[in-house]
Amino acid sequence: MAGNIIRKTPIDTIGYGFISPEYLPEGKDEYHLRDIQNRSGISYRQLKAYEIELLVRNGNTSDDWNKILVSDAFNPALVKGCKFYGLVRIGKLESYCLEFSDLKVAVGLYNSIIISCDLGDNVVIDNVNYLSHYIVGNEVIITNVNELITTDHAKFGNGIVKEGESESLRIWMEICNENGGRSVIPFNGMLPGDAYLWSKYRDDEKLLRQFQSFTEQEFKPHRGYYGKIGDRTVIKNSSIIKDVWIGSDAYIKGANKLKNLTINSGPEGKTQIGEGCEIVNGIIGFGCRIFYGVKAVRFVMASHSQLKYGARLINSYLGNNATISCCEVLNSLIFPAHEQHHNNSFLCAALIMGQSNIAAGATIGSNHNSRSPDGEIIAGRGFWPGLCVSLKHNSRFATYTILAKGDYPAELDMPIPFSLMSNDVTNNRLVIIPGYWFFYNMYALARNAWKYGDRDKRTQRQQYLEYDYLAPDTVNELFSALQLFEVLTGRAWYEQKHPDEAQTEAAWAAKGRSLLLEKDPVIDELDIVAPGIENAKRKTVILRITRAYHIFRELIVYYGAQQLVELIETKDINTLAELHNALPASADRNDWLNIGGQLLPSTEVEALKNEIKDNKINSWDGVHDWYETAGGKYAGWKQKHALSCLSAITGLTLKKLSPEDVAQLLGGLVNTQSWMSNGIYESRAKDYDNTFRKMVYDTKEEMDLVMGKLEDNSFIHQQKQLLAELEQRIQKIKARLAI
Repeated sequence: MAGNIIRKTPIDTIGYGFISPEYLPEGKDEYHLRDIQNRSGISYRQLKAYEIELLVRNGNTSDDWNKILVSDAFNPALVKGCKFYGLVRIGKLESYCLEFSDLKVAVGLYNSIIISCDLGDNVVIDNVNYLSHYIVGNEVIITNVNELITTDHAKFGNGIVKEGESESLRIWMEICNENGGRSVIPFNGMLPGDAYLWSKYRDDEKLLRQFQSFTEQEFKPHRGYYGKIGDRTVIKNSSIIKDVWIGSDAYIKGANKLKNLTINSGPEGKTQIGEGCEIVNGIIGFGCRIFYGVKAVRFVMASHSQLKYGARLINSYLGNNATISCCEVLNSLIFPAHEQHHNNSFLCAALIMGQSNIAAGATIGSNHNSRSPDGEIIAGRGFWPGLCVSLKHNSRFATYTILAKGDYPAELDMPIPFSLMSNDVTNNRLVIIPGYWFFYNMYALARNAWKYGDRDKRTQRQQYLEYDYLAPDTVNELFSALQLFEVLTGRAWYEQKHPDEAQTEAAWAAKGRSLLLEKDPVIDELDIVAPGIENAKRKTVILRITRAYHIFRELIVYYGAQQLVELIETKDINTLAELHNALPASADRNDWLNIGGQLLPSTEVEALKNEIKDNKINSWDGVHDWYETAGGKYAGWKQKHALSCLSAITGLTLKKLSPEDVAQLLGGLVNTQSWMSNGIYESRAKDYDNTFRKMVYDTKEEMDLVMGKLEDNSFIHQQKQLLAELEQRIQKIKARLAI
């Protein structure tokens, strides 16, 4: 049996022949890409005789001292015990100490092997056992590193193929599905929308070809690119760093293995990687934090996301401002503002559309329920599975679905937003309480919307992210839920009260609408059953449907009235006639899609796809510019959508709004905002009034010191202030319009 292949080559080959002759362009040497990459602006010269003498006296060696080039401010006394091979270029070395955190080290090169590298001004290279083919910036500290090398075929985490390599070596990221059917090619700068479009539209071969072409033209196949370490980056006490591109101001300490990565870092977001991490084949965005035993393979982390405490991220995309701690995530696409903590939670083969929270014990990964692992989970934004939830693939959930603790034995297709689902084992049924958030958890709903926006640390906001819980996607689901409620209520009334009468879906909808609008008490006597939500023979029961029906209608009116106020204020409207002229003539409600956290009309998404296929958009930069332009139009699109929803839910013709109509809409807006503000306070106050919560405290003073006083809650104060400001705005509008 053959052992390891150890080749013997002449000693003078160390540091030379980085690019094999067959891959060198005609007339170019092995340094041609290095010279392009090095933008330091440092002027180099050869060593003087006395400098060589001093370097030798200090225990340094070189295969050829003529290959050591230095700046005019080079100080040979600050180079000790180093071995140099190949062309090494060194910037100024001055008698200073560099300090970072609790680390204080002297500028210079000490006890290291340095092979064919460019070093910036006033760097510290100390006890680096093997530093090869890197361009190092200014005031960089690298100390106690075993291996820091770049190969001639380095890809820095991008899914490209270098000259002479087989296609089988390309890195694909198998998101959303374990069987690889939604694989995408990771690349530096990949946004959540890119990953979604690429993984979603698998039946559009021309679109997929364009996406691969964009990636290949962005990242060149030439061999010989050097690794890079940006200015002021600190790397200490780490083992293996191979084929890694590192931005400026990064901090890497105690890493076990970093291989084939791009680590974006800079003043706009300083990235940190801590102890025990093993990270391979990925892209790390600006401002990311990765600590304590993390394992990540074939992944993209968007900017300002975090992996902590032994988390595992494999074949997955993690969106901006997201945190995964302790748990394991495989084959998933996660949109921005995701939270997942605790060691025993598991997420696999899922599309999670942001603003989500996966609790401890949740195992969203039981997808081996056919002959192959091809199942998927799709969850709208605001997804919140509770403790120890177990789901079966395939399943799909509307926005802001809460799942109560329990094992859900069958596939689920949940179309009703803002609802609580629970597995009623005692009665062998699935129970849905629509509108649960608004009646029992208003504080969390409102605070999360504020929190996600407040914590969005992106400096380049190429995709406009919607954090409001009332937006085109959720409101469209509210409309669908209202129609479903009408059909289900009417059906229950006919089947349970008048089974002999002729039944059609149209009749069910008409009767259900009548009963619900009138809040008929007979609804409380009906067993409202929703077929098609669970793939099981048992019942799916909807509780408190009348209350949900009316709050959903009120929320749609509130959403539309908000935008009516925005229209009046932004366009400085002073008369009813001006308002009529400003309101859109069309009241058609359009479909919307969540593209990586950015909400877009479906017609615009189709237009984007067509522009890509027609080569009108011919690069990822072009796609990202399109996102940014669309983000600038979002407010107008949302306003038009909201006003069309307002017309649809009230039956009012926008161009014919009377003074009474406007006054009623504005008054309703204040009333709903007041109800929400009270709900925010009351849902938080429950934590202070609950006897079982108070029992661990001997005195109210102790509870206040531990929990903080309810009356000091800044978010509640903020909501009260917003209500007061809204009331003032409405009074001014009424005065201006004389209504």
